[in-house]
Amino acid sequence: MTEKTLRKGNEALAEGAIRAGARFFAGYPITPQNEVPEYMAAYMADAGGSFVQAESEIAAINMVYGAAATGTRSMTSSSSPGISLKQEGITYLASADLPCLIVNVMRGGPGLGSISGAQGDYFQATRGGGNGDYHVIVLAPNSVEELGNFPKLGFELAEKYRMPCMILADGILGQMMESMAFNFDPVDPNKLGKFDWAVDIHKNGRAKNNVFSYKGDNLIADVVERAKRYGLIEQSEARFEERC
Repeated sequence: MTEKTLRKGNEALAEGAIRAGARFFAGYPITPQNEVPEYMAAYMADAGGSFVQAESEIAAINMVYGAAATGTRSMTSSSSPGISLKQEGITYLASADLPCLIVNVMRGGPGLGSISGAQGDYFQATRGGGNGDYHVIVLAPNSVEELGNFPKLGFELAEKYRMPCMILADGILGQMMESMAFNFDPVDPNKLGKFDWAVDIHKNGRAKNNVFSYKGDNLIADVVERAKRYGLIEQSEARFEERC
């Protein structure tokens, strides 16, 4: 727990992700989320991680695919049309059962739309924006404080269920300033342990791990298994705050 300080939403999100153990970030500039990669560019290396400004949104999500396959807490962020460009890569992450964090600081649309805040990407996020039978876990913060604290929860849920998690924010929340505190101690990713599925140095100590998004004849069984997993998440992980 930290003392409350005044922070901008996007910067709180980025700092929260680093505190939560994120050690790889790949992204591409787009308003109104630009403070996220700017913050990562300034501070990720100090945390022992890697920041990459990719040549496109498509490149960024595929870089996340590669980093996530190693078991590294990996993430990307963008705003609405940029997230649309990432959809194919997100489906590959879902198909490969890889955990990662994806942040959408929504802008108005359709198309390029405007840089003002909007909530038009709700169905894209919650119903699966790409092809096939898949979902992502979606966390929707309602304050700067939640925006800063959700990355830890997002990584934990993504790793628990081996699937991507999306934080669905918007331009207003990302740009506003609010007094907030982090409600968790910094996570040391070196103490999280190794995933038995991760692509890593094995030195003949175990069988080689391979991460594939296409599993051939097992596709139907994989889809059925994921559907059961999604049902379990809906039953056991759904959380919300209702106000009248």
